[in-house]
Amino acid sequence: MYMGTPLFAVPPLEALVENGFDVRAVVTVADKPSGRGRKLQSSAVKLKAEQLGLPVLQPTSLKDVDFLEELKALNADLFVVVAFRMLPQVVWSMPRLGTFNLHGSLLPELRGAAPIHWAIINGMAETGLTTFLLDEQIDTGSILLQESITIDPSWTTGDLHDALMPLGATLVIKTVEGLENGMITSVPQNNTLASHAPKLTKENTALDFTKNPRELVNQIKGLSPFPGAHFNGYKFMNAAPTLELEKGTSTPKLTAVGKKLLLNYANGSVEILEIKPDGKRSMRAIDFINGMKTPDIQL
Repeated sequence: MYMGTPLFAVPPLEALVENGFDVRAVVTVADKPSGRGRKLQSSAVKLKAEQLGLPVLQPTSLKDVDFLEELKALNADLFVVVAFRMLPQVVWSMPRLGTFNLHGSLLPELRGAAPIHWAIINGMAETGLTTFLLDEQIDTGSILLQESITIDPSWTTGDLHDALMPLGATLVIKTVEGLENGMITSVPQNNTLASHAPKLTKENTALDFTKNPRELVNQIKGLSPFPGAHFNGYKFMNAAPTLELEKGTSTPKLTAVGKKLLLNYANGSVEILEIKPDGKRSMRAIDFINGMKTPDIQL
């Protein structure tokens, strides 16, 4: 049994089928209205499951009696979860070999909803993936396998996400094989080393001008391409440190310096590489500069 929703969960599902595992069914979210026409949109995992000819379950409640009966009837030995939702105990305790989740960090680091984003926001040099057995709390279960990856300083969250996707497929296959043949011994997490990756909100995605320039660049990169670091009518989609330091200004402002767009604020300056004004498309800095009526824009 496989459970997942977004694109990140597609490669592991494909890998399970390609490696000959008997995926009895796929569980994903219900179709949701999207776009101007409010047309129902299926999840990336549902689309892939249908392409692979797999049965799809889309319960509105994971405690629904009929859904639970369907799960039991499938008689799956193992549940695999990738980017889905918190499962009730009645679900994760059902299979003979248990239920494991693929998490986007090296647990116990970055427990929570947005580990890939926070790895970049926090300026980490390394992160990775973990498979772990589910228990009563979020991201606290015993670790099965881990795979690390070095974070390139130029990466946004989108870049890290794309680098982790193929690793996820490989790690899921190794974990399933290890659990099937009894070659994996789970290891409890050291809770004293835990850190957190909270859900992204309007508040914690606003540009934080208490940060130094390096930290502000990390925040911008960590929120790109989604949801975007925002402030006063703009989303800042990519940035880099700059040596062209302007004198600190108490009121943040955008300044065109030749072909560079600088964001100046009290703690220094960063170069903005890509920006999205409200109601407009995301654009390169040079295109934004060409549309500026003055060399400075107070934010």
